[in-house]
Amino acid sequence: MSSSSSIDQPNVITCKAMVAWEAGKDLVMEEVEVSPPQPLEIRVKVICTSLCRTDITAWESQAIFPRIFGHEASGIVESVGEGVTEFVKGDHVLTVFTGECKTCKHCESKKSNMCQVLGLERRGVMHSNQGTRFSVKGKPVYHYCAVSSFSEYTVVHSGCAVKVSPQAPLEKICLLSCGVAAGLGAAWNVADISEGSIVVIFGLGTVGLAVAQGAKLRGASQIIGVDINPEKYEKAKCFGVTDFLNPNEYNEPIQQVIKRISGGGMDYSFECIGNTGMVTTALQSCCDGWGLTVTLGVPKTNPEIASHYSAFLSGKTLKGSLFGGWKPKSDLPSLVNKYMNREIQVDEFITHNLPFEDINKAFTLMREGKCLRCVIHMPN
Repeated sequence: MSSSSSIDQPNVITCKAMVAWEAGKDLVMEEVEVSPPQPLEIRVKVICTSLCRTDITAWESQAIFPRIFGHEASGIVESVGEGVTEFVKGDHVLTVFTGECKTCKHCESKKSNMCQVLGLERRGVMHSNQGTRFSVKGKPVYHYCAVSSFSEYTVVHSGCAVKVSPQAPLEKICLLSCGVAAGLGAAWNVADISEGSIVVIFGLGTVGLAVAQGAKLRGASQIIGVDINPEKYEKAKCFGVTDFLNPNEYNEPIQQVIKRISGGGMDYSFECIGNTGMVTTALQSCCDGWGLTVTLGVPKTNPEIASHYSAFLSGKTLKGSLFGGWKPKSDLPSLVNKYMNREIQVDEFITHNLPFEDINKAFTLMREGKCLRCVIHMPN
């Protein structure tokens, strides 16, 4: 790898990145050119990045290529663009797929963690000028979620990064930039789980188990995990799941099983799979009157949700959740502190550690359901 930069005027960096050239095909290690940060942007040396299910969903189905995926990451600021005052070279940061400008209507509201300026970016470009900061042999390479962490260096808007303590281990806390934070926040911020309540979680991946951890810490009396992979049960118990249901083992719809064993339905239900049909199932698993369903998964197909109006007439609620309701800049440092104080589990989600060149193996492990989080370690 060669690099050339100065504090005052950063230059183009040439480094390694794993580029997706077409849907569902192995990523290819390429020499990429990474442009200097533009105004209000920072360039980050990625230290660790973990593979999230959403990366796989997009890699299998989205049409924007060539592309550098990855959004759950930690790194060190290499250089800053004009107008950046929050960060300096050497700062430790988490990247975030949805930003916080702190000045728009949503950022100023306590009711939302959406940002009208730095919201979810779906077109593969930067928020600021709708361009890309990557190229291979002069050909533009597109971003993913305005992060693109499957690269030794990346450029992000300064509003899509969070400064963290240099004492926090970057190879662990990268998980807090998406999946673990999303699950904890869904339990605490979105559902606001109450002590003694009963909870069902559909899908026991990282997000589902983070919901379980959040429910356990709130004092839920029963946490049912629903998954077709029985190998997940032992791990799920570590995060607070008390009962395990495999829909394939029943001759009746799983929501009927849940309503029967719960005496009429659960207080809270979480859909963590990314299946809109399962959203309906989760809603039907809740009790009348106050049952709350939270959907967190990103569907690969059939994005429309269908449900009978009677569910809502009976007092049930369906809520969506993006990043667990956390305002990233305002709230993530406190989550990192909770981890450092051993108030939340993060390490236990990491089932594999792999070098950067083995990133396709990580994709295979997740597609086969053999890992929770695989942390990819960048070269020194």
